[in-house]
Amino acid sequence: MSNNLSRTALRVVLFLAGVIVCITGINLAFGGIRTLGWQGAFDFIQIVDERRFLAQDSHIRFLGGVWLSIGLLFIVGAANINKFQAALKFAIIATFIGGLARLSQTNLDVTFSAEIVGSWLAEVAGMPLLYFWLKSVVRQN
Repeated sequence: MSNNLSRTALRVVLFLAGVIVCITGINLAFGGIRTLGWQGAFDFIQIVDERRFLAQDSHIRFLGGVWLSIGLLFIVGAANINKFQAALKFAIIATFIGGLARLSQTNLDVTFSAEIVGSWLAEVAGMPLLYFWLKSVVRQN
């Protein structure tokens, strides 16, 4: 693939990934543990300790905001790959580490379920591919 075609394809992939990440980030940042329901039903939780729930909900909203920020970085980075390459590489590595962290869940049937496995594969397989693709495009420029 020519460098120009590869760069253009990478920009499209980064932009689309950024949009998806932003949508899931907004779902958590503004919906908390219950979410806004954009990824399925949100009536899956029963609260037995309101104060403790609200504290954990605040943490989830923060993490959703961080995830939203990564999505925005992907979108902005797609416009100027060279300028944002270091930040993009960091975000890609952070996403990969997040995917590995899913393996710490004691019930791996959930991690490898239809609801999660697509995201998990994007994180642990797609992110390394994206990293090396980005590295290659920047090096060829």
